[in-house]
Amino acid sequence: MSNRYLVIGSNSFSGASFVRHLLRLGHHVVGTSRSEEPHDVMLPYKWDAPLEHFRFVQVDLNKDLARLLATIHDFQPEYIVNFAAQGMVAQSWLAPADWYQTNVVGQVLLHDELRKLKYLKKYVHVTTPEVYGSTDEGWLKETFHFAPSTPYATSRAACDLHLMSFFKAYQFPVCFTRAANVYGPGQQLYRIIPRAMLYARLGKQMQLHGGGHSVRAFIHIDDVAEATVRIAERGSIGESYHISTWEKISIRALVERVCTMTGVPFSSLVQESEDRLGKDQAYLLDSQKIRDELGWTDTIGLDAGLQQTLAWIDDNLDILKTLPADYIHKR
Repeated sequence: MSNRYLVIGSNSFSGASFVRHLLRLGHHVVGTSRSEEPHDVMLPYKWDAPLEHFRFVQVDLNKDLARLLATIHDFQPEYIVNFAAQGMVAQSWLAPADWYQTNVVGQVLLHDELRKLKYLKKYVHVTTPEVYGSTDEGWLKETFHFAPSTPYATSRAACDLHLMSFFKAYQFPVCFTRAANVYGPGQQLYRIIPRAMLYARLGKQMQLHGGGHSVRAFIHIDDVAEATVRIAERGSIGESYHISTWEKISIRALVERVCTMTGVPFSSLVQESEDRLGKDQAYLLDSQKIRDELGWTDTIGLDAGLQQTLAWIDDNLDILKTLPADYIHKR
């Protein structure tokens, strides 16, 4: 059965990978982002998905809400999945107002219009485990008890609480997703896995903040995309769902694994530096809820996913080495 999906933030790694997954399933999709589409190598839906049922609209949530709403009214999507956010943690300390504008104010204005739509079956808000702060006590179940430690995390927590107020007041059909650290082919080059692989191939050295001792669980983006579809179509409104594997690894051990794969000594690839301000030491999400309620399971192990990502790096190295490898802040 074909459904109509509108994906906000379709140029992001997660958004573009989700669009690819939807098109492969035969759905009709409109994608929106504030920037023009990047190089095809960074857009997974351009690689092998059927594009006859996809349309991209460049529109800025903060600057042209009216045009975004006109696009929505014209398409009348049954499902809206929102990946749009200012997403970098360290940089959020430098211009916090920009993070609050996009992640709170712009979103609230959008949601106040979306709640009036009669044709909308589900609104999926893609949020972050960083709202919890560091999950040092082990695997954390879904909750709205937040302890954010950065402007980025605080802005996301504020938007989550705002949406819960809309659910309680208006029965706004929102579901929340909080995924572990995603990775896979097409990810932005400033993220830890593609950066380590790219720099290993280019003979460059990268910074490893705090020696890489923080712990994360990494999940392949294809598993996240499948989980997100299930949440959109079968998740209970007002509920949040964790999307994660059960495998945890330190950032240092992850980079060491990349070094083994690429044959590059750790000392040649890494320069250790001080930890980032407000960095949480662990994000470990208990994902039993989505497994029990929606029958989802992760299918791509870390070793296989890393090999797949390295193959993407190697297949596109001549292009990737010409693209910016650092985060560029856009207002």
